[in-house]
Amino acid sequence: MSLRVLHILDHSIPLHSGYTFRTLSILREQRKLGWETFHLTTPKQGAGTAVQEETGGWTFHRTPNAEGQGPLAQLRLTAKRLEQVVAATQPDLLHAHSPVLNALPSLWVGRRRRLPVVYEVRAFWEDAAVDHGTTTEGSLRYRASRALESLALRRADQVTTICEGLRRDIADRGIASERITVIPNAVDVSLFQFGVEADLALRRSLGLEGATVLGFAGSFYGYEGLDLLIEAARQMLPRHPQLRLLLVGGGPQEASLKAQAVAAGLQDRVIFTGRVAHAEVQRYYELIDVLAYPRLPIRLTELVTPLKPLEAMAQGRMFVASDVGGHRELVRHGETGFLFPAGDPVALAAALDDVLGQRARWPQIAAQARRFVEVERTWASSVARYREVYRRALSGAGRGQSAPSI
Repeated sequence: MSLRVLHILDHSIPLHSGYTFRTLSILREQRKLGWETFHLTTPKQGAGTAVQEETGGWTFHRTPNAEGQGPLAQLRLTAKRLEQVVAATQPDLLHAHSPVLNALPSLWVGRRRRLPVVYEVRAFWEDAAVDHGTTTEGSLRYRASRALESLALRRADQVTTICEGLRRDIADRGIASERITVIPNAVDVSLFQFGVEADLALRRSLGLEGATVLGFAGSFYGYEGLDLLIEAARQMLPRHPQLRLLLVGGGPQEASLKAQAVAAGLQDRVIFTGRVAHAEVQRYYELIDVLAYPRLPIRLTELVTPLKPLEAMAQGRMFVASDVGGHRELVRHGETGFLFPAGDPVALAAALDDVLGQRARWPQIAAQARRFVEVERTWASSVARYREVYRRALSGAGRGQSAPSI
């Protein structure tokens, strides 16, 4: 009898985000291990009446909801729907992925159904709320969110997280080290081509022929620091007359970034592509000489490791990244990428200048970066760590003897 795992998720495909890409990688590898996986998304997937959706070859149970539901209503809706899905799928354990709004209903239902609960922390709810501008650090809402997060961590049978920064924070809340396991972000190197020549037609269509191209691909959130990148490009222009900045994607900061480019007189130098299908993103990566990840130094970025630098390494792309904690945990400065002091556009411009001046070293750095992800950051090795996590959760819930094969 194979292990049956019910994943409770904030959102999933067809929405695109680092969150959904990590989820799909986990599900693929767990299926390869012979486990049955089931998947429920909460009201954060969006308003709708569907209870199930087939997308990308996967079946997702949905939580029907209306627009404008607050956190308490979301909790009730998720708990009610989770009861239904548990009855239908009969899982051996519940695997709740952050935020805590997913963990709390999972703990309630798990207790009633006598099912162990694994809580996976990808970021803390209180920190995401600060970045989105819905609260401030130290406020009553922030403290309440943090208290709920700590409660969920204490009640879960096992806790997983994505990096050492988050592991340390969880341990500081009094969670025993043997209950915390890091399942690091990784990449499927087979999905990323290495050393591919750029698409000349696409280069021409974007007006990049003969240009030195800096770039970023992803969501335009405030913490990504893309305003610093535009300012760095402005500073570099006298030294690099053919400079262009390619920004691939979209998000909350798009309008303000476009306004900044116009105000700086860079409207012909900064190219906004809009959102691009995930399958097409690599074609844009191949046009970029040096990628930039100028994340700002806030609690979220200090604790959480992103996927983008790993994807850049898998493709052998040159990049600079701010020296926030999440980047320092991933990047070996001068070996797999380059770090610069966070929050400083002058330092960012200097780092980009430095990398552009080291083109002779790029093949060596590219090879080292690709080797790093091939050896240390594959999804197969990361997901294999769930074996022990699930075994401990089942054993702790008194189901060790009757547990299915893991």
